[in-house]
Amino acid sequence: MNERELPMTGRGRIDKRAAILDAAVRLFTREGYAQAGIDAIAAAAGVAKPTLYNHFGDKENLFRVVMRDGAERTANRIVAALVSLPDDGEDLAGELERVAHRVVECQLSDEGWALQRLLYAEASRLPDLYDQVVSRGSQPVLDVLAGRLSSLANRGHLDLDDPSVAASQFIALVSGNLPGLSALGTRPVAPSDLDAAVRTGVDTFLRAFGTTRRRPGRRA
Repeated sequence: MNERELPMTGRGRIDKRAAILDAAVRLFTREGYAQAGIDAIAAAAGVAKPTLYNHFGDKENLFRVVMRDGAERTANRIVAALVSLPDDGEDLAGELERVAHRVVECQLSDEGWALQRLLYAEASRLPDLYDQVVSRGSQPVLDVLAGRLSSLANRGHLDLDDPSVAASQFIALVSGNLPGLSALGTRPVAPSDLDAAVRTGVDTFLRAFGTTRRRPGRRA
């Protein structure tokens, strides 16, 4: 479909757009896409239904904007954690665990899980939206992490051939258990379980990419 948003002019228009998006997030995550009606979203936002249509066109386009914006918010929080990873190699395991904890804490947010469940539920109907959410959410995170890992490798603290592959594996190792531990975000994760998941993930990552655990045939 053709997605559109009219140009925004004036504080009032911006505020109404923000109110609509806030209401849409709440209703979509609580009711699901099919059950969340435009009338209810407009009422929750305190705007007339024509105002909602003027901003977003229709319900599907509103849903698309909600999903893309949510992915960007989560990605921005994770990127802020990743850029703090130093490349001096001092206490490498500790620094990786610190960053990993901040990453998984971002991933465990109620809104993040709710939007993720919505994305899975609508992926077969809107496959292009899934790709857009990945490009705005996951990919920026992997790009920044790959850059930090590459810097560590260039300074001799990691042994890796492809920083992008290493970044993907780091995220998978430290957060791969989260869906099961949290039942897709529907139950809290015990701090001890979270600590164990992060510690095990970082240890496995360093066994694969740490310079003291170089495997036969690996490039020096």
